[in-house]
Amino acid sequence: MKIKWNGHASFTITADDGTVLVTDPYDPSGYGGVLKYDPVKDQADGVLVSHDHADHNWVEGLPGSPAVLKGPGRVKEIEVKGLETFHDESEGSERGPNVVFSFAVDGVNICFLGDLGHRLSQEQAGALGSVDLLMVPVGGTFTVDARGAADVVGALNPKVVIPMHFKTEKCDLPIAGVEDFLEKMGNAKRIGSSEVAVSAEGLPAAGPEVWVLDHAC
Repeated sequence: MKIKWNGHASFTITADDGTVLVTDPYDPSGYGGVLKYDPVKDQADGVLVSHDHADHNWVEGLPGSPAVLKGPGRVKEIEVKGLETFHDESEGSERGPNVVFSFAVDGVNICFLGDLGHRLSQEQAGALGSVDLLMVPVGGTFTVDARGAADVVGALNPKVVIPMHFKTEKCDLPIAGVEDFLEKMGNAKRIGSSEVAVSAEGLPAAGPEVWVLDHAC
C-alpha cells in the first residue's frame, strides 16, 4: 500500500487493489482559515471522520461520493472498527467525542487516533488489538501532547509510528511542532517525502520506529 500525509490529520491510504481511504479531510476555510494546506482532492472510496470539527470532517470538499464512516463499517474489502474515545481529558466535556479507527490493509494493522485527547486505558488499548502502524497526534492543546503521545505509543507498541496534527508552516493553530515528540521517542527518521510505501514484509523487525512525512498539500 501507499500512505500519503496530506497535512494535519488527513492521510490518503491506497491499498494494492486500488481501494482508497482518506482520513479526516480538513476545510481550509474553517476556523478563520488557520490551516493553509491546499484542499485534499483524492478520489476516495471511503472517508474516515474521527469527529465533526471543521478541520477534520470536510467530506464535501472531496470529489465523488465516497462512503463516510464515523464509526465501524466497511469500505469494499476493508473492515473498519471504531473505538469511542474523547477529544479531551474530561470525558468529552470540553471538546466532545473522538473515534479511533483500526483496520487492516494488505496485511498491515493500522490504527488512526484522530484527535485523541487522553491516554488510553488498558481496556481501550486491549480493544484495539495488535497495531503495526500508528497514526498519532502529537501537537498538544487539542490532543495529547508529546508525552501523552509517547505514552499511547507505549501502550500499543506498534512497529511504525507516523506523527500528525502538529505545527507546520501551513498550520496557524496554537499547537507544538513534532520535535518534542521525536526527542521523547528516538529512533526517528524523516522520510523526505509526503508518501511512503508500506508492506507487511517491510515493517521494522523491532519497533517502534517513527516516520516523519512531509505534507503533500
